[in-house]
Amino acid sequence: MKGSSLNQGKKTRIRVKSSLATYVGDVLIPPMRNRISDVLNDESVLFLNLTNVVIDDTVHSDFVALNKNMIESVIQLD
Repeated sequence: MKGSSLNQGKKTRIRVKSSLATYVGDVLIPPMRNRISDVLNDESVLFLNLTNVVIDDTVHSDFVALNKNMIESVIQLD
């Protein structure tokens, strides 16, 4: 699902590498934000919430909350 007519933000697919694993999932970019970097740089939020997640190309999970301090890199996939 990309975008929303109700201005609820947009979902985008990302790959996140941490010291423990690699995660591929959807992140919601809230209204009034345009980029993943806006979400990552928001100091009021400590965790990056992912949905529809694949961990290390093997484990599937509906939801993962990653501590942003543990993130090494982020790549936007769509």
